Amino acid sequence: MTRVAVLMGGLSAERPVSLKSGEACAAGLERGGYDVVRLDVGRDLVDRLREARPDVAFNALHGPFGEDGSVQGILEFHAIPYTHSGVLASALAMNKDRAKAVMARAGIPVAEHVTCSRFEAAERHAMAPPYVVKPVAEGSSLGVLIVPEGANRPPAELLAPDWAYGDEVMAEKYVAGRELTCAAFGDTVWDVIDIVPLSESFYGFDAKYQFGGSEHILPARLQPNLYQNIQELTLRAHRALGCRGVSRADFRYDPEKNQLVCLEVNTQPGMTETSLVPELAAHAGLSFDALVAAMVEDASCRR
Repeated sequence: MTRVAVLMGGLSAERPVSLKSGEACAAGLERGGYDVVRLDVGRDLVDRLREARPDVAFNALHGPFGEDGSVQGILEFHAIPYTHSGVLASALAMNKDRAKAVMARAGIPVAEHVTCSRFEAAERHAMAPPYVVKPVAEGSSLGVLIVPEGANRPPAELLAPDWAYGDEVMAEKYVAGRELTCAAFGDTVWDVIDIVPLSESFYGFDAKYQFGGSEHILPARLQPNLYQNIQELTLRAHRALGCRGVSRADFRYDPEKNQLVCLEVNTQPGMTETSLVPELAAHAGLSFDALVAAMVEDASCRR
């Protein structure tokens, strides 16, 4: 019986989401007949892995340390096959500035953006409003601030004493319109979801993780050429960044300007009850239990 260590929790601000993702994945793997060990990841991870002696690590971590290549490097060093992307792709995709540079070179449209310190972004507008300020290396929309058109000052939240999202931020030109997402698993691309936030004005943390926080229209009601373009760009981004296993690409589409941009690629998509990748997999005929089993069977090192 394959012994799977499900890595969850971790050290980032996304710890609560990771615990939910990890528990859901662990339960699904147990139903599939795997011998599952749940590891709440801390600084003692190496010792815990030695005790658990897993055949495979299922990485259900989100955010820094778990999603940025750090944990992937530990697993590579100990020759433990693991799910999702490897060291380089994980580190690259986690850094929004570097990822956008690679995607742009691959012909993937991205929004106009600049990177600076949060102190500079708080002192004066990094670009003409409207724009979005987001941490360079954070997920789940944590720390995202929208600066509306006509705003006199940059967001004061950037100087808050409890700011926990790093000192480097990206200012990105705001693209009005629809929030769209698509996922790839290996060389297969799935369908497109149109996300309609209900609990807040944009697809933020609450809209993502609270039941009723957003409506998911699957398949998205788009013109066929646009739909196929999003699928093609998702697979192109997956390959350009060197991802493996499952990744999810997020887009904004402004129908008035016919402008489509890729916001980012997520190498560790959420696996909670409200998450998008399980929904896309189910639409493709893959149950949650079959999805997590396929991810385990796809696990590897140095690929």
